[in-house]
Amino acid sequence: MTALRKLNHTGQLQQKKEDEYLRVMPVLMSPFSAGFSQLSFIPDGQSTRGSKITSSVLFCGDNKASGISELIFIERGVKHHQEMSLMVMTYPVTGLPPGSRGAANSIVQIDSLYVSEYFSQSAQKLSFYSWYGNAKLFHFHVPEDTVLLRWLLQASRGKGPECTSMEITVHFRHGAPPVINPLGTRFPANATVRPSYNISITLSSAVQNTTFVNVTTPAAGDWFIAAHLPQAAGRIEVKGFSTPCPYMFQADMFVLRLTDMPVLEPGVPMPHTVVSPAKPLHVKVFVPKHAAAMRFQLSSCVTSEQRACAVRVLLGSITLPQSFQRSLTCTGSTNCSLALESPPWEKWLQIMVESLGTANASVSVEMLASFTVCRPGSSSSFLNFISLNQSQSAPHRPGAAGSSALAAAEAPQNTSGQRSSSCLQSQPVVREDLDVVSVRYRLLNGPSVPVSSLSPTLLLLNLNTGMDSGGALVVSLLLNKTSVSLANATVAACVSAASPVLSLNATRNCSTAFSQGYPLSVSTSSAEATLIVLYPQTDDWFLSLQLLCPRGQGGCAGAEGRVSVFAYLTPCFNDCGPYGQCSLLRRHGFLYAGCSCKAGWGGWSCTDDSKAQTVGTQNLATLLLTLSNLMFLPAIAVAVYRFYLVEASVYTYTMFFSTFYHACDQPGVAVLCIMDYDTLQYCDFLGSVVSIWVTILCMARLKKILKYVLFVLGTLLIAMSLQLDRRGVWNMMGPCLFALLIMVTAWVHHGAKRRHCYPSSWKRWVFYLLPGITLAFIAISVYAFMETNENYYYTHSIWHVLVACSVAFLLPPRDKHKKPWAWPQKLTCRYQICQNDREELYAVT
Repeated sequence: MTALRKLNHTGQLQQKKEDEYLRVMPVLMSPFSAGFSQLSFIPDGQSTRGSKITSSVLFCGDNKASGISELIFIERGVKHHQEMSLMVMTYPVTGLPPGSRGAANSIVQIDSLYVSEYFSQSAQKLSFYSWYGNAKLFHFHVPEDTVLLRWLLQASRGKGPECTSMEITVHFRHGAPPVINPLGTRFPANATVRPSYNISITLSSAVQNTTFVNVTTPAAGDWFIAAHLPQAAGRIEVKGFSTPCPYMFQADMFVLRLTDMPVLEPGVPMPHTVVSPAKPLHVKVFVPKHAAAMRFQLSSCVTSEQRACAVRVLLGSITLPQSFQRSLTCTGSTNCSLALESPPWEKWLQIMVESLGTANASVSVEMLASFTVCRPGSSSSFLNFISLNQSQSAPHRPGAAGSSALAAAEAPQNTSGQRSSSCLQSQPVVREDLDVVSVRYRLLNGPSVPVSSLSPTLLLLNLNTGMDSGGALVVSLLLNKTSVSLANATVAACVSAASPVLSLNATRNCSTAFSQGYPLSVSTSSAEATLIVLYPQTDDWFLSLQLLCPRGQGGCAGAEGRVSVFAYLTPCFNDCGPYGQCSLLRRHGFLYAGCSCKAGWGGWSCTDDSKAQTVGTQNLATLLLTLSNLMFLPAIAVAVYRFYLVEASVYTYTMFFSTFYHACDQPGVAVLCIMDYDTLQYCDFLGSVVSIWVTILCMARLKKILKYVLFVLGTLLIAMSLQLDRRGVWNMMGPCLFALLIMVTAWVHHGAKRRHCYPSSWKRWVFYLLPGITLAFIAISVYAFMETNENYYYTHSIWHVLVACSVAFLLPPRDKHKKPWAWPQKLTCRYQICQNDREELYAVT
């Protein structure tokens, strides 16, 4: 192979040989590397295992390692892994028409069929997982007619000694954010959960890792990626004491789509040619509304060598975590067909035809798609009015006009009295938006709907606004027992997306052509049923109900039941319960909700009580954290006895707000909030830091005027710093170090002036200062290094006790010339001779 003549970033065709052309897609440059040394080309349709064609095309740069370590292909459930330097997809253009060899215009015309698009999002810093808010979400939109989707996943970590090997988990899902459960907790009852598709990216010795994930024929619409680190250790780290290792993750999307994909008209045979196995044929067909079944037929299939063809047909697109793409293999026969029940309504269905023959043989086929359209019956003319308005206001889509016209033409003929001649009965439903990710559905004909055995009753739940997939869809059914004439009859229900289930008597598992629904059932013995769909995908959802009899549908002729339907979309199911908090999260313009659990409860909606604290434990934690603040009473008494009234006021303020802050901060049921939580927290933090500030300044034995000026000025600066960053370590360490500097300077000044150590009394050092300093250091160690989520209630209580006791030990004695409190003497009015108030002469050390 000769080298490429030219490589540019526009993705145009470049001539490689006289009759051989390659389309080079734009190169994705990793932001973590300065350059790449080589390119690797893999022809379309060929496996990446065991072969790699390398070209000697160099980029400008220092040729450092690119960091690309893994390539993952997702193609009909098969994975291939390969080490590579850089991946550039190439698409051979073969089978040019006669006379087009070497003609630039013909080449450009063929190349214009494919358009490549690149979408990028900013990198996010990953967090250790404890709830869904720790997962970093990426939201992409895949355009229509996309034949190849590629994600470029880039992970990196810091270079410091605190950075160790780490495994990053990445989840994928189409239509809604992935529902994940890294902690293995229980989901709420009646919730249906399907595990997400995920891969693991390991950062070991390498500082960065780049992984490709390819999806062929992906479904159009919203795609979501969620990435997170392993489970959090639960240790409470003081901001500033330790430097956490930064783990960064970035996801970029690269799509290749056809601009003029051929359209297969329903009922019209279409001949086509598959030129080679390396270049499959892509066509699409529009599924009309009320389509009950679809039949795809392949006929007149012959090769260019006049032999029986061997082709494989793939209907539908790949979705994650589950893909229901249908496959049809035609080998050694000229005609084959595939029938699909309940295809997705009002959507384009992509069809790919691959040749399984030799590389040089082309295959000619004739395709035919036909639909069986269901004639719906309506319970009122209002639904026809709504359908007419939707057909007039909806944007025009090719192929949709016929289905809208068909629905409008059939509307006058569908009445509630024609249940026997219609395949379904539609009930009008109004969508009522209440708030963000909060919707209520109301039935116009009342909360109950009639259900018979002749045809299913259908309700449309509209969730296609693009902002509804971040909550939980709740559907509740309540059977009116007096309305069912047959005691053993059962009302079967199916909740499905994209297309309804129209044959509930035959399809008990609620499966449609390309999706799997969620079953429900109510009967006289069990009249209530609830379904919770977590993060429902963006689409039209349908609720189908039908009456089933144990003796067959003939035994239910004329029988009818009434079922009350309650359907709504809520951000968090049951508002996360009493032990959780529902938080609204945002990624760019997309909003979604998650539950943050407390008191040991876990799970998606905080319903898992396997590690929950008992009520006794919660009461004990509240009592320890609040009553431990009473240890400030001895410090307050000592301060008052020694005439440190300002200091005693600060300690009283700290004790009061610390007590009620911890009473309000409890995760369980023992909670008491006398004012706003944020106000209590701010006052507690302010009182704690100011208490340390005034205690150390009091130990410095400064002149009163200077001491009180520093009291006020320091309090104002501390209040400002706490407003800027409440949990920063320097908000506490800064005032402490500055106050210690003032104290040491004052003590050195006193010692130099008196020409001996200050304080001079060894009893003061042994019985007061050393115990107080020891208690303070132990308290700081417990606060900074020992607190975790599990032991917080008793380690933080120990912090309260140690700090309060250290204050009582560290407060200096009262001035020698000041007499003890004598209330009768203080209350007597008389003249008083001026006294010498010089603290240095009468200081007791």
